[in-house]
Amino acid sequence: MTSKSMNGIVAVMLTPFHNDGTIDYDSLARLIEWYIANGVDVLFAACQSSEVLHLSLEERVALSHFVVKQAAGRVPVVASGHIGQTREEQLTELTAVAATGPDAVILITNRLDPDNRGEFRGNLDWLLARLPADLPLGLYECPVPFRRLLSDDELAICANTGRFVIFKDVCCDLKRVERRVGIVEGTPLAIVNANGTIALEAMKVGSKGYSGVFTNIHPDLYAWMYRSWKTHPELAEELSAFLAVASVSELMGYPAIAKLYLQKLGIIDTIKCRSIDYDIRERFWWGGEPILDKIMIASDHYRKVISSL
Repeated sequence: MTSKSMNGIVAVMLTPFHNDGTIDYDSLARLIEWYIANGVDVLFAACQSSEVLHLSLEERVALSHFVVKQAAGRVPVVASGHIGQTREEQLTELTAVAATGPDAVILITNRLDPDNRGEFRGNLDWLLARLPADLPLGLYECPVPFRRLLSDDELAICANTGRFVIFKDVCCDLKRVERRVGIVEGTPLAIVNANGTIALEAMKVGSKGYSGVFTNIHPDLYAWMYRSWKTHPELAEELSAFLAVASVSELMGYPAIAKLYLQKLGIIDTIKCRSIDYDIRERFWWGGEPILDKIMIASDHYRKVISSL
């Protein structure tokens, strides 16, 4: 079992593509360096933000391998690539990703009950019996193809195995986050909220960080908020309000909107996506790019405020 901490800001990694649709590893290397330079504590490869449903198994494995190699132990790497429909497909995927050397392999909750028929426990037990007992695992309530939230009992079962170290919580319900924190107390499992609108509030009730899509816009601001909300509560509240409002721009074509932001920063070369087949600049002509410009200005403002403390 890993001794590395899975707490803090968990970047849900994008996959940069060339204009021909192939993975752009040069941009990905720069992106990894940007995440680390901006205070990210954990890299989450081959996740929903990575457009994992549009990647072949070979690409998912190559992606995880590249991230592990580029990170070079500076921060922990967790990886998923868990999208198969059958148990056998999933075991093949998870085993292949595990072989690339991440610090934990993430199971997607809707894949553990792919037909939403209450088959979670049986499928979980089947996989756990076949995955290496010393392989650290995680859980992710990925909202695609459907959001399959864990019940309290299911979460307790996972936590009490001692094999799970991180849970990307997508319930978006502060009371439930708080209850889940209590359920996993005393186990290795860390609850990490993924909802930007309650990021600060979730931290206050025990979320061990943040793992939402805006780790691709201003992860450093979330990192400061996570580490400093107790010592600078008024500024944390003000920053939280800005981060929550900014996060609404996700609706304007994510992950392309985040790629556009990173392209403007010179981190990645294109905004090409496999999951989006339209031009976000045309569809959201009234707000997309201008809003990113405003987010960039406000983010820099808060960086200056923080640096002056």
